[in-house]
Amino acid sequence: MTSASMHPKDRLLATASRLFYAEGIHAVGVERLVSEASVTRATFYRHYPTKDDLVAAYLTETSHLIRTAVDAARAGKPPREALAAALSVVGDATCGEDFRGCQFLNAAAEYPDPDSRVRQVIDDHRQWFFEVLRGEAAALGHPEPSHAARVLVLLRDGALHGGELDDAETVRATLRRAVEEFFPA
Repeated sequence: MTSASMHPKDRLLATASRLFYAEGIHAVGVERLVSEASVTRATFYRHYPTKDDLVAAYLTETSHLIRTAVDAARAGKPPREALAAALSVVGDATCGEDFRGCQFLNAAAEYPDPDSRVRQVIDDHRQWFFEVLRGEAAALGHPEPSHAARVLVLLRDGALHGGELDDAETVRATLRRAVEEFFPA
């Protein structure tokens, strides 16, 4: 489907996703979004009453894509392999050509109010990932699965920052090794 044949709401979301990730959320104004998405301001506000609604939609769609990738990577694997696969999705993301860090951490830096709708979407995504890791750690018989999951979420956060600043292949290998060392076979 070409950009021109996309529904205006989908064009706005695709444009916002590209620009917000590449340049930052607050750096991209509504005028630029409507111009690059080839829609009117009225169309923008019909689908997204505020820019924050569009930001929340962008992060919700990002979360959906990540959840799908993590679920597919874990499917049918025993717990240790599933845990490694979940973190491999993170490691693989750091190797992307246009990788600019974690969309959720980037957005959190721009939305400090913990009660904002944007932060609620961020918190929901982070809680989901924590629960995935906690579930796999529990299935492995870890004596403190919640602690293990918190450690791995922090490792994920560091990897998603380090992947932009350091050698991405080293970050990916470090994630893999951390799972192997934290959960020996």
